[in-house]
Amino acid sequence: MISRHLTRRTAMLSGTSLALIGTLGIRPTWAADKTVTVGLDLSLTGADAESAKRVEYGAMMAFDAVNAKGGVNGYKIVVTPYDDGTATAGQYDPAQAATNARKMVSDKATVAAIGPQMSGAGKAMAPILSEGDLATITPSSTNPDITDPKFAEQYRPEGKAIYFRTVATDAYQGPYMANYYADVLHVKTVYILDDSGAYGVGLADAFEAQAKKKGIKVLGRDRLDPKAADYTAVLTKIKSLNPQAIYYGGVLQAGVKLAKQAYDIVPKMIKGGGDGMQGPEMLSAVGYPANEGWYATVASPHVTEEAKTADWVKAYKAKYHVDPDDYAVTAYDAALVIIAAIKQVTDGGKAPTRAAVRDAIQAVKVSTLQGPVSFDANGDLQDKTISVFQIRQDKSIPADDMRQYHYIGVAPSA
Repeated sequence: MISRHLTRRTAMLSGTSLALIGTLGIRPTWAADKTVTVGLDLSLTGADAESAKRVEYGAMMAFDAVNAKGGVNGYKIVVTPYDDGTATAGQYDPAQAATNARKMVSDKATVAAIGPQMSGAGKAMAPILSEGDLATITPSSTNPDITDPKFAEQYRPEGKAIYFRTVATDAYQGPYMANYYADVLHVKTVYILDDSGAYGVGLADAFEAQAKKKGIKVLGRDRLDPKAADYTAVLTKIKSLNPQAIYYGGVLQAGVKLAKQAYDIVPKMIKGGGDGMQGPEMLSAVGYPANEGWYATVASPHVTEEAKTADWVKAYKAKYHVDPDDYAVTAYDAALVIIAAIKQVTDGGKAPTRAAVRDAIQAVKVSTLQGPVSFDANGDLQDKTISVFQIRQDKSIPADDMRQYHYIGVAPSA
């Protein structure tokens, strides 16, 4: 864990990023000598590390830009990164996530956080953050239980919402993809898989319930061990049942192996998953043609190819030498919300305490790259857009370019 003190040299960004910061009403204060700390918890070790770095870069775009302008009312923002992935788990590790949450809470300078990336980590962190009155904004974790008032005693025992999102939840991502399977792909039969994680199981459950409502016959469901190397037995069983499609709820540790082996056994079957299957690892670790045709969703509007974000995308790529994905955008937007909350608290000269920043996050409405961001009483994003992509190789761009995920459109909500 390294505390990242940002410098003027690392903060040179495009006019677009600075302009967005400027819309928050922040003015330069070059003599700033006060700091606040924001934690950043991501799965930087294991199967989702490439995706995690893109998320990290998105958040840092915003923090670098505001620090380049002198901070927020004289407060420079120090970002402390935490890695909840472990080599043993091969991906996010809930135990490590809980440890990270305790470290954040024990650091009195930390007034807010971004993350985690994964819902399994979020379930471990949320009650600890609640007890420490420390708000976090996740740019990518989508399991609805964490913010569902039915589970408030478990995940927010102190009462107030502390887990905010700049993405929709799987209460929409799973069902809307079932709608896409039924209404657009005209799937009549499906086999469902999950990876046993909190995100994967919840997403698959939500997809399955809506698929049945839409008249899709579920021929079976199995749980994959993400550490197992061989899924040929379950794929051979699926082949014998001959469904039109597979739907996978889970992340890339199992997903990468599933994609490779499914191509060998059921190459022509429709295959799709949630945002756990929308990541650079599907391009770099699976490769073509095994990844060709896979559908994936993202629980936010798709904006990285829009004209309004062109300058921001250009600046991101120039700074980090990779293409941003939509969760780089939602991380950037999460940082904008935290910046706006700190500004609101400190405008009157008050110190940015955790409680005050949490209350401000709950109340603010911020203009961001993805559009207006505001939260309901439980911390959920008001916007419920689910975007659909399909991998189709374009040989005119690099094989690992995120534009290989071709945007199809918004998933049907009805």
